[in-house]
Amino acid sequence: MNLSSPRPIHPSATAPDWERVRADFPLLMREVNGKPLVYFDNANTAQKPLSVIGAVDEFYRRYNANVSRAVHALGTEATDAYEGARTKLARFLNVRSDELVLCSGTTFAINLVAYSWALPRLKAGDVILVSRMEHHANIVPWQLVAQRTGATIRVAEISPDGSLDMDALHAAMTPEVKLLALTHVSNVLGTINPVREICREARKRGIVTVIDGSQAAPHLSVDVTAIGCDFYAITGHKMCGPTGTGALWARRELLQEMPPFIGGGEMIKEVSFDGTVFNDAPHKFEAGTPNIAGFIGLGVAVDYLEELGRNHIEAREQELLAHFTEELQRVEGVRIFGTTPHKAAVVSFLVEGAHSHDLATLLDLQGVAVRSGQHCAHPLLQYYGVAATCRASLAFYNTHEEIESFMAALKKVRALLG
Repeated sequence: MNLSSPRPIHPSATAPDWERVRADFPLLMREVNGKPLVYFDNANTAQKPLSVIGAVDEFYRRYNANVSRAVHALGTEATDAYEGARTKLARFLNVRSDELVLCSGTTFAINLVAYSWALPRLKAGDVILVSRMEHHANIVPWQLVAQRTGATIRVAEISPDGSLDMDALHAAMTPEVKLLALTHVSNVLGTINPVREICREARKRGIVTVIDGSQAAPHLSVDVTAIGCDFYAITGHKMCGPTGTGALWARRELLQEMPPFIGGGEMIKEVSFDGTVFNDAPHKFEAGTPNIAGFIGLGVAVDYLEELGRNHIEAREQELLAHFTEELQRVEGVRIFGTTPHKAAVVSFLVEGAHSHDLATLLDLQGVAVRSGQHCAHPLLQYYGVAATCRASLAFYNTHEEIESFMAALKKVRALLG
């Protein structure tokens, strides 16, 4: 395990050949309903390159064994590959590997913080501050903690363009606030929050910060050390990795203080009927057999993203976002949610006279995959006074031609809906 200081992130110097990159993703080559697939649901889950698919396949074919238990060759190979993924992910986030808990994703990671850090510490009169734009995974765990401790939830509101009201947020950071839970990038609006500035202000006030990085890690050059938060959570399947993978980064001193969230094998040093001596962090939070193949695949996904260069990924997606937004704004009767200039390639929208589910279903008949519904963000949609939206979310492997195909499909759908 790499316990040394994190290494700086060095972006790739040369922009990739995006057409060649696209060929790395076999699923993008298929047809849906007799039409070439246009996959615009990347905020939901990203597609997987051949290298990731091959790494998972190779594990099961060549060295499938449990980790951290066996001394035989297969067990050693599996453990090295699994812990190697932790090291890669730590470098990707610019953190120490002994501060990185591997888990099933952001939902698990936030619940770990809720039950292992917040539940033993919060009490009646304390306040948990969350923003209006949070995913349910960064709301519901805090509500459950509040119910059990007597703490209350306070909401930091947003502006109509989808940006955080920073003055109101700072004003809401009163002495009663013990924890601030905030998304780095909104999964509905695409808003990129100034988390470094926010965490700095929270730290001045003694407020612990939990940042949901699900939508940031796949698309931005995330430097957790520079952000200065206390906890940062990510989800692997949004980063071109397998499902059931993710991580929680936490400050070392916090991990050492926190009790285990789940008990079982591997998270212990010694067990007797008189008591248990727990393993050191991060392993004391990793009970049971992990998703070994998944994390090996995630490590390869990290390699893939690093090879492309996250600076190039971000530039490519901003280029696609500008094109998509410009074309969508030309469609009569379209309402776009989240218009702040500083945003990721996520566009939620409605078309006048069309229900979002009908719109998404009819687009699917044209081979276009978008998300429709409330996007696990009910309070946010309530703010805008709508029941649901359609969401198109782009990734670096999408193309300008696909945007044109989307617009052509949208025109056909509008004609069908009258």
